[in-house]
Amino acid sequence: MIPSPKNDKDFPWWLLVAGAIAAWMIFEIVTDDLYTQVLRTLSRGIGITIFVTLVGFFSACVIGLMLASACLSKYIVLRQSARFYIEIVRGIPIIVLLLYVAFVIAPALVAAWNWAATGLGFEPIRTRDFPLLWRAILALTIGYSAFIAEVFRAGLQSVDEGQIEAAEALGLSGWQRFRHIVFPQAFRMILPPLGNDFVAMVKDSSLVSVLGVTDITQLGKVTAAGNFRYFETYNVVALIYLMMTVTLSLGLQRLERRLRAKRTE
Repeated sequence: MIPSPKNDKDFPWWLLVAGAIAAWMIFEIVTDDLYTQVLRTLSRGIGITIFVTLVGFFSACVIGLMLASACLSKYIVLRQSARFYIEIVRGIPIIVLLLYVAFVIAPALVAAWNWAATGLGFEPIRTRDFPLLWRAILALTIGYSAFIAEVFRAGLQSVDEGQIEAAEALGLSGWQRFRHIVFPQAFRMILPPLGNDFVAMVKDSSLVSVLGVTDITQLGKVTAAGNFRYFETYNVVALIYLMMTVTLSLGLQRLERRLRAKRTE
């Protein structure tokens, strides 16, 4: 049975329950010294989590747009190369990709740099000079670029070809057609799934803890190993991630409703 559109207007009882649980957790944090200490420790990792997410997502969007453009190219070599990248990367779990980038690709990049630097007169670097933080960001960028490429491709293909042909007949260049005709219309289609990928990256950024990056999850593991209060520690870890992801999800839903309303005007 297809759900009725009226279900979108249901009162968000789930949000009320979640808010009550969050309020209880915040009360515990404020009144309990242990919770307060755990939150103070974990708060040092919030900046790392946000930094990894923002840099990784922005980089993935740039590469994803390039891949999507290559998929729609008139040259078969570009189309097949982009499709090869997308399908291979999408088939690898993010955590495996993190380990592969950190311990295989990163040393290979350092070796390639040292080989080139020798001939150019630059100083060679060591593998440990490639920070684990940037290895993690590189892995997330590679992994999410493949998924974001499909989002961009679907959005670009949703634009009516007649409008593109009309713009071409008016003498607009390829860049002008993309900037003034294609992208503004595709953006409304791209934004909701792109926002979902951003929320997913916030959660997947926790995987960088396997490399020892001091994000929220890693600090939670270290804290729990030190005080043996796993219940309290991981309650705070879960609360921090939930507050970030639920807030982002609600903001994206509101933005999506506004875009839907403009589309029907």
